Amino acid sequence: MTSVLIPSRSTARMAWRNLWRNRRRTILALVAIGLSVTLVIAYTSLMRAYSGWIVETITGPMLGHVQMHAPKWRKDRLMDRTLRDAGALLDQVRRDPNVADATGRIYAPALAALGEEGFAVMVVGVDTVAESGPTRLINEVIGPLTARQALVGRQLAELMGVRTGDEIAVVGQGIDGSLANDLFTVKAIVTTPVDLVNRQGIIIGVAEAQTLFAMRDEVHEIVVHARRAEAAAPLAQRLSAGPAFSGAEVLDWQTLAPEMVNLVRIADLAGMFVLILVFIAAAAGVANTMVMATFERTREFGMLLALGTHPVRLVQLVVAESLALGFIGALVGSAIGVAIVAVTHRTGIDYAMLTGGGPSELSFAGMRFSLRFYPTLDAIDVVRAIGAVAVTSLVASIWPAVRASRLQPVRALRGA
Repeated sequence: MTSVLIPSRSTARMAWRNLWRNRRRTILALVAIGLSVTLVIAYTSLMRAYSGWIVETITGPMLGHVQMHAPKWRKDRLMDRTLRDAGALLDQVRRDPNVADATGRIYAPALAALGEEGFAVMVVGVDTVAESGPTRLINEVIGPLTARQALVGRQLAELMGVRTGDEIAVVGQGIDGSLANDLFTVKAIVTTPVDLVNRQGIIIGVAEAQTLFAMRDEVHEIVVHARRAEAAAPLAQRLSAGPAFSGAEVLDWQTLAPEMVNLVRIADLAGMFVLILVFIAAAAGVANTMVMATFERTREFGMLLALGTHPVRLVQLVVAESLALGFIGALVGSAIGVAIVAVTHRTGIDYAMLTGGGPSELSFAGMRFSLRFYPTLDAIDVVRAIGAVAVTSLVASIWPAVRASRLQPVRALRGA
């Protein structure tokens, strides 16, 4: 069947000439196909950016790609459910070639006060150097914390009336039941992507938190960032199989946040649905062009058959014209689509501006999502779009090709 559809060189030249016999119709068909492919590539880049944006927002600042905890800690958050020998555990995790970085965290409920009034807070002990960056917990340029320095979430600071440079008292309970209290100087008021930290968080260094809450080399949570987000599940399985983490809870981000996984799947399905609609429109354009062309050339086909042309060659002729039409349209549309994505990838698309200057962030599931997208593409997206148009063109050419091959020469010459 494949060899039947492959035209000879002379048939290909004839198909190319036939394609331009009605330039206006051919150009209109190319514009329709090119526009469809441009829209598909632009939409695919937005969907890819949207999915990546969700995953990055979830995993970057808070979840990481893999988390480790003591058993039951996620349920009751008891202070004494810790991972011990945290330094050795972190060293072991970092030796995995698929791990980009790993940090330990401490979460401790406490009271904080600037004056006489106390406020319920969550002291978060982190490695402030490793947790700083554009997609990390501390996404503002702050610099490392020194002894007895703290960062305060913006909403908590407004509630407490705290300003940069103020000294606040923190009182809590150590894991051994002892009283934990100290004074901290506020180095900065921060807005993070995590609502809990903004509303209740006081961030201090992890070593400082271990000292304050009588934790030796212990943490509540180890957060692992993989080199590739897709590698999270196998990485979690591999780490959990190691003897160092026997009995510990090792989970990938999909298990920790299944609702976000569903959100990504919904976005992918929506993109696929639009993709199908666009290609149906492209198929209709190609089919219409080829049907019109075959009807107009009925006498010509009849003459070719009367002169001894094999019907298979007419099939090859129509299929070659259809494929040429689809490929040219797809290549032009791909070039335009890639150029648009290249420009918008550098500048980003600000949805807040497009909607008339609304909020620049959304809050969902305890996370803050920026409304600026950066469209992105993989080479496979362009190949897939061109391949889909080729298949669409081939399918759209079947009926006109079959009709041309079944013409009766005498009746066709009469135009019947």
